[in-house]
Parts: sequence; C-alpha cells; structure tokens
Amino acid sequence: MRARPRLILTGASGFVGRRFLEIAKRDYSITVINRRSQAECRVPNHRNIKWHELNLASREELEPLFRALALSGGADYVVHLAAYFDFTGEDHPEYHSTNVEGLRNILELSRGLGLHRFVFASSVAACSFPPAGEPITEQSPPDGSHPYSVSKRVGEEMLRDYLDHFPSVIVRFGALFSDWCEYPPLYFFLKSWLAEGWTARILGGRGLSAVPYLHVNDTARFLLAVLARAGDLDPVEVLLASTDGAVTHRQLFEAATASFFGSAERPIHMPKSLARPGMWLRDLAGRAIGSRPFERPWMARYIDRQLSVDARRTRARIGWQPHPRLDVLRRMPFLVENMKTDPGEWYRRNHEVMEELALQPNLRIHRLLEVHHDEIVEEFLRRLATPEGRQRAPHAAGLSTQESHWHASQSLRNLVSSVRTREKGVFMAYCRDLAEHCVELGFGVEEICYELNLLGHICCNMLRNSRDPGFTEADLRAFVTMTVEFGVDQVHEICELAELDALEEASAGYRDHLWGQRRWESDEPAYKRADFKTLMATRAELLGAIPDP
Repeated sequence: MRARPRLILTGASGFVGRRFLEIAKRDYSITVINRRSQAECRVPNHRNIKWHELNLASREELEPLFRALALSGGADYVVHLAAYFDFTGEDHPEYHSTNVEGLRNILELSRGLGLHRFVFASSVAACSFPPAGEPITEQSPPDGSHPYSVSKRVGEEMLRDYLDHFPSVIVRFGALFSDWCEYPPLYFFLKSWLAEGWTARILGGRGLSAVPYLHVNDTARFLLAVLARAGDLDPVEVLLASTDGAVTHRQLFEAATASFFGSAERPIHMPKSLARPGMWLRDLAGRAIGSRPFERPWMARYIDRQLSVDARRTRARIGWQPHPRLDVLRRMPFLVENMKTDPGEWYRRNHEVMEELALQPNLRIHRLLEVHHDEIVEEFLRRLATPEGRQRAPHAAGLSTQESHWHASQSLRNLVSSVRTREKGVFMAYCRDLAEHCVELGFGVEEICYELNLLGHICCNMLRNSRDPGFTEADLRAFVTMTVEFGVDQVHEICELAELDALEEASAGYRDHLWGQRRWESDEPAYKRADFKTLMATRAELLGAIPDP
C-alpha cells in the first residue's frame, strides 16, 4: 500500500485547525505542532496523529523535531494555520512573536524537508476595503492597516524568500463562523440585536457595513482541495477561501430577528456622524470601570463600507465551491436555535474562541472526560473482566463485547452531560431507567451500584492524572463523585420499590387464596388468620405503615 503523505500542521487547536485535522487524519500522516497539549485541546488520540507541544516562537524548541523529521524522510506539506488575532485594534506583541517570528521559524526549519507545498493561512482582512462597488480578488494586495493585516502582509512577503526551497499557497479566508457562531463580531451583534429594549434595534450608519462569511465546515474541504491540486498551482499562488460578495449588517439583523421573534424587526439607523462619538464615549466609560465594550472607536471607520469578494478564479483553480446550504443567512435559524436551546454551550464556545473566558471547573472536567472517553470505557471494561469484576458484576460477563461497550458508553455520556450542565438530575434519571432495565434482566442492586461506582472511580483517577490546574479535588467531589452517589441512590430506590411490588403481588395472591376458601369457621380460621397476619406484618414493616386489616 502507498504510504500516506506526510503533513505538518500548526494551529491544530484553532477554529479551522480542529475541523481540518478531523478530516485530514484519515488520509495523511500528521505531525502537529501546538502550544497546548492534545488533551487540553480536546483532540482524541489517533494512529495518524503525532502531537508535539511546542512554542512556534522558540526556534530552540522546534529544532530537534525538524531535525528528526528530516532524518526520517522529511515531509510533503506544511499547513500553517497558527496565528494571533484580536479585535482591540491595538498592536499586541503576539502579532510579531506568533504571526511573524513563528512563521519565520517554521519556514526556515522546513527548508530541508523536501516539501511539495507550504500552505499559509492569511485573510481577506489583510486587504484594505476596496472602493465602493469593487471586489477583492486574488490579485488584491495585502495593504490593510490593522496590526493583524500588517502581520499577514509580512508573512505573505516572507514566503517569496523561500521559493528556492519550496512553492507556497497563500489562503485568504473570509469571516469564519459555525452554527454556534464562534465569530466574535457576529456573536456580539446577535447578543445586542436579540436583547430587549429599543437600543437593540440600532444599526450604525445605513446598516450597509459588510464582510464575506464562510461556514467553518467548508474550510476543511477547501484545504483538502488545495493539497489535491498543489502540483497544478503557481509557485506562489493566492487563493480566496470565501463566498462571493459580502453580507451586510442589515441583512444579518433581519435574518436574526426573524428567526428569534418570528418576524423581522425594523432597525433604527444611527448616522455615522453620531455613531463615531457614541462608540468613543462608550469605550471611555468602559475604560473607567474596567470593562470595555467589544465595539471600539477604530471600528467606526468601517461603517457602511463593504469588503466584497470575487473568488471565481479560486474556484476554477481548485474545483471547490462553498455549500449553498451553509450560507450565513440560511444558517441563521440554526444559530438562533442553538443560542436559545443551549445558552451555556453557546456562551462557552464563543468566549473560548475569544480566549476571554477561564473555563469553569465543571467545563474543564467535561472537556477532559470527552477527550478521554474511549480510554475510560476501555479501562472500565478491563476492570470488569478481572476476577474481582466478574465476582461483583457476574451478569456483565454474560453480555457481548458490543453490548458491554454500549452500556459503558451510555453511562459515561450521561455522567458527562451532568458535569457539563451542573444538573445531577440528568444522571439520576438515567440511573432510574438503568435500574429498571437491569432489574428486569435479573441484576442485583449491589451489582448495578458496583459498576456505577467503578465508572466514577476511573473518571476521577483519569482527571487527577491530567494535572489540569483548573479544578480541585473539591470540584471532583462536587461534579463527579457526588453525581455518581446521587445516581446510586436512585438505583437503590428503584430496586426497593421493585421488591415491594413483588411482595405486594405475592401477598395479594396469598390473600385471595385464603379469602377464597369457603370454610372460615370452626377448625381452620385461627391457622389461616395467623398466617395472613404474619404476612401483613412483614409487608407493613417494609412499607413503614400498618395496612388495613
């Protein structure tokens, strides 16, 4: 069999990187370079992924890896997605250390790998807004003035210095979003527009500010298409990963309010002459109280300006086009539905993208349990197969491997859901259903409880070994151990009720048998009455009440 192409990926934990890695791991042997660990990034283990926790800005950290790669045959492709970006408008040091020095290190160390192509992630935001009515094309220069734009221009220019060593592709992405939003400007727009109060209807200018949007699910297909056509591209090719045109704030506002309220609201337009000082005053107030708003004064210069795109050449070059069903206006009902039905997850995902939210302990625990799901299930099944496990859970040994794996996965998934939502009732309800099912199959209460406690024990051990500083032993007790204890309590309750039902059925049958006799006089009544009295006393003891005679 032909060996898989070898690919080096940076930025695997990012918005695009996670999706690309999930698809590319099937066909490529991937070496990941990332600042955070694989567990922290919630990326499952896979035989085609080798993860290296390294800092791109440190050449000393990177050199041993690239030396080893060169000795083992080099690599076919580099997909460089790692980058820093924020919406403050300020020149953060990360722009230079990650976007410039990090790229320089990867380029320099890739010279001896025999690359077929170096793929560099840039952005349509690297370009200045074009004159009204004109679009950005592949020939547009990266001449934007934002610090991010400047860092991308430096990166694009840097690629040309390595033409003697390998060809490259510059991919300029549009504004990327998902069904959970995860694009900060759109997140704050929706948060404002779908709130109560007349200020929610205000749009700056005529509401014609516009950028092109691309669903993140389309980005992985785009990158795979680039790699598939890499041999047909120019030595330094610029491609636009974007839809054509641009979507205005007014269009987004109407789609969002229609999905949320049932009909589109009519916006209130604030003239640009008033919007600019208003944004400046709000930011000044935010500085004073230590909580600046998302909209900053620098954004006022883009009111009613449009970053329109014409990507026809790109589509012809690589045979790719965005899915019409993933258009941002067609996905708006899905975004709004996710925001309404699961606001906690909506909040977590969007603030995680902005790297503003230190995850709550239960969310950190939830993330690790999801990443290590398969390992936990395998350890659970291994423990059940030991002599102690077979003795304490004999019925589990009679299940097929597939059935055992399914039951373990179901228990773990319900536990994980309870941890994420902080609602123990989710796991308690599952345990009640589990107990009823197991009682029908003949499982004893101690066996069911042993398996649940074993699962909780394995989860806690895994979490302790992760050495994640974001939660404490008290958090493990609150979110995992106590959740399992509450579930075990439900199992006991269901099993006790089942015993009472069985006793009630038996006593009713015996009573009918005794009272159905025709002879209740002379020689037999004392014997039968005493027997029935004993049975009723036993029933009363279990029920905690004296039954009617």
